[in-house]
Amino acid sequence: MNQYDWIQKECAELEQADLLRHLRTLMSPPDNTITIDGRYVVNFGSNNYLGLSTHERVIATAASATCVFGTGASGSRLMSGNSYHYEALETNLAEIKGTESALVFSSGYATNISIIPVLAGEGDLILSDALNHASIIDGCRLSRATKEVYRHCDVEHLKELLSKSSDFRRRLIVTDGVFSMDGDIAPLQDIYEVATNFGAMLLVDDAHGFGVLGRGGSGTVAHCGLKGKNIIEMGTLSKAVGGLGGYVAGSRALIELLINRARGFIFTTGLPPGTVAAADKALKVMRSSSNLRKRLLEHAETVRNALTNIGYTLLPSQTQILPVILGEPQHATEVAEALLANDVYAPAIRPPAVPAGTSRLRVTVMATHTDTDIEHALDGFANVYSHKLQ
Repeated sequence: MNQYDWIQKECAELEQADLLRHLRTLMSPPDNTITIDGRYVVNFGSNNYLGLSTHERVIATAASATCVFGTGASGSRLMSGNSYHYEALETNLAEIKGTESALVFSSGYATNISIIPVLAGEGDLILSDALNHASIIDGCRLSRATKEVYRHCDVEHLKELLSKSSDFRRRLIVTDGVFSMDGDIAPLQDIYEVATNFGAMLLVDDAHGFGVLGRGGSGTVAHCGLKGKNIIEMGTLSKAVGGLGGYVAGSRALIELLINRARGFIFTTGLPPGTVAAADKALKVMRSSSNLRKRLLEHAETVRNALTNIGYTLLPSQTQILPVILGEPQHATEVAEALLANDVYAPAIRPPAVPAGTSRLRVTVMATHTDTDIEHALDGFANVYSHKLQ
């Protein structure tokens, strides 16, 4: 028996359960319409919510910085990779978030698995929402702190768990602001009140709210009326900002500690100068473009209502993320493939990304979708529904 035979066996088991994933090849910019696997389709599967990854001023900034400073940082930020573009970007992020300081990491995933083990460790307690992102779950595991999972957005359950936590040194509540697979918004005002009453720290992952919610796109915390409160915010530059990277925003003392303790910051090469400069430009465009956010959420409302009227079952999303529930993995993949044949890309999401029995299409709209794009996509959904779901 070959010592690697188990790998092929596990892949076969995934395929039999309709859980084997395959990479699709994008042959165009990630815009409102794309060419994927050789097919020209309306893109209902992107996190580029505001279309900033293809914005001409953002691209020009990235190109200019790359021409002058090269294609890579060539070192960690504590060594030689801390280009001066970081200072402008982090100042901009702190101002948007209303915090003393901010720190940029190589990705949102790297941010969570780096900062959570600094905030909590052995002898501490982390309280995590049941539907938090995988990067939060992995950050909790790496921390070696005790972890309690509270029911999704259930503040009473959170309070119950906290009431039994007096023996722990520190307590950290962590939640997504906007949940990436459900599109709903955490009850942050109630969670903040609970955190304050119990003396717990609060960390909000704002990956899918930043750029979309709150004044100037400042995010979910601002949307919930809590900007300027004692909350640690993290997020990503790869969704509405349209680039790459993650960040944390908080007190100067917190940022100083993370620079010295966060392993994913210390031991990772810095982002390319063009990437950092582009993110800073994208933030400036984002802050001055309320029309983009308005159009994005209008598109979401149009598509949400239309899909419901066609007959699809959607979760009660409040954002640009519209989960179409189909149940079993095979059903979700079949519907996604049928939509692709109708020139609509809406990816199937299956366990472990979502709970068993809730496989779905994760439909996301973009501010740059035209009315024609929306109409074409909805025609595709109607056609698939009549042939596959009735």
